[in-house]
Amino acid sequence: MKAVVIDAYGGNEVVRLADIEQPSPGPGEVLVRVEAAGVNPVDWKIRNGAGARMGKTLPIHLGGEIAGKVESIGDGVENFRVGDDVFGIIDAGGFAEYALARAADLAHKPATLDFVQSAAIPLGALTAWQALFDVAHLMPGQSLLITNGSGGVGSLAVQIAKATGAHVIAMASAANEAYVRSLGADAFIDHTAQRFEDVAGDVDVVFDTVGGEIYERAFAVLKPEGFLATAVAFPSDADRQKGPGVARVQCQPNGPQLASIRDLAEAGKIRARVAQVLPLANVADALDLSENGRPRGKIVLHMAS
Repeated sequence: MKAVVIDAYGGNEVVRLADIEQPSPGPGEVLVRVEAAGVNPVDWKIRNGAGARMGKTLPIHLGGEIAGKVESIGDGVENFRVGDDVFGIIDAGGFAEYALARAADLAHKPATLDFVQSAAIPLGALTAWQALFDVAHLMPGQSLLITNGSGGVGSLAVQIAKATGAHVIAMASAANEAYVRSLGADAFIDHTAQRFEDVAGDVDVVFDTVGGEIYERAFAVLKPEGFLATAVAFPSDADRQKGPGVARVQCQPNGPQLASIRDLAEAGKIRARVAQVLPLANVADALDLSENGRPRGKIVLHMAS
């Protein structure tokens, strides 16, 4: 089978499409015939050297976000059958014709979406879900500020928060206002023309996917009992003493949460924007586009292309 492998860290010169032996699922695992795989910044960061800091050992099989069909099942798996359409996050090896996954990390894919659309959802949606509900404990009726409502994670956060009854204020540039409002944002802030502190008011929750100065300034718009969840910054002890709660979200695979996200997708309440679809053989181009191209949406590798 074909799989994307790196044997050393570096640029795209270390990325190769290799012929490897098809794996077999162990207890609690399924083998998925991958139909589509989402490309994320973490993929080229691993290639660049972050894999070592993450405790990975070379050679590394790239890819962690997939949609496909269950090819075979390991012992103890009861929630899937051969032929089921699934999607989810896996540890490694998603840029391949077949990939191993823990059954507990997958869910049946949305019946209303194709494989490419489904592959664009898991990482961003789970990051948003866990930030909003597990970390910040967002409740229906509360106000939420999202610091980048047009990004891959932020755009899904807008939709998930609206679907659960929050009042959503989303920031982005003016060029993305129509898109962000189409996702359901109740209010829009053009961060290039306004200081969000001057217009956001006191909010219950901030979800930050920008970091840096935006993260530091976001404390000013929170209610004293509010909460700042960040996907990018590393809160300091000084941040924790400012009054509102603050924590970084570390996205974890979660099949039951993904099933809830699937239900929202099937109800037409969330969707992901796909920027470009490329064949597996063009993985270097996909990684380059993710790293340097500023795509407006998710890049997806499609095995049938």
